[in-house]
Amino acid sequence: MIQAIPKTVTFDEFINWYPESSGCHYELHNGAIIEMPKPTGKHSRIAGFLIAELNFEIRRLQLPYFIPKECVIKSVRDQSGYEPDLIIIDEKRVNNNSRWEKESIITQGNSIPLVVEVVSTNWSDDYALKLEEYEILGIDEYWIVDYLGLGGRRFIGNPKQPTLSVYQLREGEYQVQQFRDHQRIESLIFPELSLTASQVFQAGQL
Repeated sequence: MIQAIPKTVTFDEFINWYPESSGCHYELHNGAIIEMPKPTGKHSRIAGFLIAELNFEIRRLQLPYFIPKECVIKSVRDQSGYEPDLIIIDEKRVNNNSRWEKESIITQGNSIPLVVEVVSTNWSDDYALKLEEYEILGIDEYWIVDYLGLGGRRFIGNPKQPTLSVYQLREGEYQVQQFRDHQRIESLIFPELSLTASQVFQAGQL
């Protein structure tokens, strides 16, 4: 039986509440438990495509990274927790997270070279809330894959169009580069990556 969602909770209360076999995913946003929308087929295909491509780069270059099946990123504010669509973890640093081994919880941003969110209808969470949180945590690189061009014009420009935004941490603040059509994605984490924005977007149409 699924438990009722409390009104406002701390991160630890959220983790203790989280139902193990509900079939749904939840995140904690500023103390409020949010049921995440079910991913569409295109959303799932794009996430799966990126997992395969980045795993290939990890193996090819023998990088000390891995992609977990699932995990939760804890906010520094103790009121939020996120389950990204894709997360790269540094296997040399992950053990610095006291809650990793037993709970798959990441508390140290320097354990995360890269996070990827594939945009859904709740696009503002990716462009505003999570962007700020990942920046504060010190996550080196954050990709927002907006394959339908749903984001606000202040984020992806006018006219709106499919856009892959790469935010890179420089002197504690994110700087953004945006890629569209056949532009090659430029990543500091995967500098040899040979992948264009259109290849990522088209993965959802196969």
